[in-house]
Amino acid sequence: MPSASATFPDVVLIGGGVMSATFAALLKDLSPELSITMFETLEHCGLESSKAWNNAGTGHAGNCELNYTPQRPDGSVDISKALAVNTEFDISRQLWSHWVRSGRLADAGSFIHACPHVSLVWGKKDVAFLKARYDAMASHHCFDGMEYSEDPAVIADWAPLAMEGRDPSVPVAATRIRSGTDVDFGSLTRNLFSSLEKETGFHSFYRHHVTDLVKTTDGRWRVTAVNTQTGTRRSVLTRFVFVGAGGAALPLLQKSGIPEARRYAGFPVSGLWLQCTDPAITQRHHAKVYGKAPVGSPPMSVPHLDTRVIDGKSCLLFGPYAGFSTKFLKSGSWMDYFRSLNGGNLIPAVTAAKDNLSLMNYLVREVMQSDHKRFRSLLNFYPRANENQWTKVVAGQRVQIIKPDNGGLHGVLRFGTELVRSSDQSLAAVLGASPGASIAASVALQVVEKCFPQNVAAAGWLPRLREIFPAYGVDLKANPKLCRELRRETAQTLQIEN
Repeated sequence: MPSASATFPDVVLIGGGVMSATFAALLKDLSPELSITMFETLEHCGLESSKAWNNAGTGHAGNCELNYTPQRPDGSVDISKALAVNTEFDISRQLWSHWVRSGRLADAGSFIHACPHVSLVWGKKDVAFLKARYDAMASHHCFDGMEYSEDPAVIADWAPLAMEGRDPSVPVAATRIRSGTDVDFGSLTRNLFSSLEKETGFHSFYRHHVTDLVKTTDGRWRVTAVNTQTGTRRSVLTRFVFVGAGGAALPLLQKSGIPEARRYAGFPVSGLWLQCTDPAITQRHHAKVYGKAPVGSPPMSVPHLDTRVIDGKSCLLFGPYAGFSTKFLKSGSWMDYFRSLNGGNLIPAVTAAKDNLSLMNYLVREVMQSDHKRFRSLLNFYPRANENQWTKVVAGQRVQIIKPDNGGLHGVLRFGTELVRSSDQSLAAVLGASPGASIAASVALQVVEKCFPQNVAAAGWLPRLREIFPAYGVDLKANPKLCRELRRETAQTLQIEN
């Protein structure tokens, strides 16, 4: 017989990924007496977008991702997006450090590892761009320690595989930040839910697919889920719903009927990696090396040759190779995309597609290319790669946001992560993709502040928030001293480079 806290919980989580895990653990830190019920369709947590093989594992901090720093018409580089992502990752570092100190996360090494972040370009035009980017970023304290070089010998020291066999007549340039990280978000998710499931008032229901989300006359939400093995239905009543369901967030928002989600649509993007686990190769590369995305490609397809530590073992991943799939989740249905279209979002979806024909063409070409052609793109990053040492791995699904323009019918394709809330703050959902998991702590904090404003007060959660986040309420972009101080402290706690 389920307990009252499981049937009438204070909070319901839909989805067992890193977003839900982070939000739930933060809530329990702020108010241990809260009851929380979580529904996950799959047999365990962290098996979709949070699973290590399904994402890049980059602790996104704007260090190496060139798509976060667009070049202006005058040749200068806009670093505002990189700065925002950079300091959002500081929020994750503060929260993870708090959990390591408090014992919720027993071992930082189980999910985060030091891994330099490198940007690599070649050709005169891209070298000039990278130099302009470096000049803009290196002068800001948030990117302390960034190095720049056009010397092939220096770059070979940073990323040996990337330079061996490269044409010496082609100019090359790279930047490096040694304090970058690789994060196993699947392991982090499992660790967090493992700790939560030991606490009073937390209930997790795996193999439970949410089929309905209805607002009742008294202002609560009735959430109905079906056991995928037995067909048994379970309904709970709650005052607050958090949808952290990855690509499935959009259909769930549509079920809720909140006006704020009415014209949103989704554009699913699939992906592939090439994987190498040969120790003779993996031991010679220790960096995340990002390059420039091909013209017309989506930002999530920025190519990179990555050191990964997954389940304690090192490997290399190259990609992602983007493609189009009508699934919203890797374990989803081919009908997901078509079922998401309705009278409210059809026109925004069509106009967004019309405005992004070059992207559509690019994705079609990506889907159609042969395995051998995919391998040849790896040679840009690892000229002496041996095709026999690399295998193909299917990455996770991403659903990019198509957002109505100023409330109108025109749809705009957005790349990034976005929080959608009901007007009464009783429901919040996370849409979009990268930087995604890297800013899960920032998203969780936003939900706390915007959906529980009555609790964030001097007599409520505010003192505790300041304990958990030592820089709470401070803009680290404008406070060099505190920024450097916090990074020293969190690096020490998380056992990563400073």
